Amino acid sequence: MTYVVAENCIRCKYTDCVEVCPVDCFREGENFLVIDPEECIDCSLCVPECPADAIYAADDLPEDQQQFIALNAELAKRWQPIVVKKDAPADADEWLKVKDKLHLLQR
Repeated sequence: MTYVVAENCIRCKYTDCVEVCPVDCFREGENFLVIDPEECIDCSLCVPECPADAIYAADDLPEDQQQFIALNAELAKRWQPIVVKKDAPADADEWLKVKDKLHLLQR
C-alpha cells in the first residue's frame, strides 16, 4: 500500500508534509503535490502534517478520489522532488474547502 495525495491539495499545496518524509517521495507541480508510489515506504508520517487533509492510504482513498492513485503515479514520473517546506500560495486557505478542483490541476 502507498499513500496518495488527493484533490484537496489542488491550489492549496501546503508543503508541511515534505519535511517529515524519510525517503523524499514527494514531487512538486505548479499547484499540486504528488507522492511517488515507487518511493513511498508507507510510513504515514505525512498524513497528520497535511493541513488540507489531502493525503490518504491508497486503501482508504474515498471512492470519488480513486483517479488520484494513477494521477500520482503518472505525475511523479514527470515532476521534480521537493524536500524542503515552502510557503503555501497566498490564497491557499481560500481553496481549502473548495470541492471539484481536478479541472484546475496544472500538469
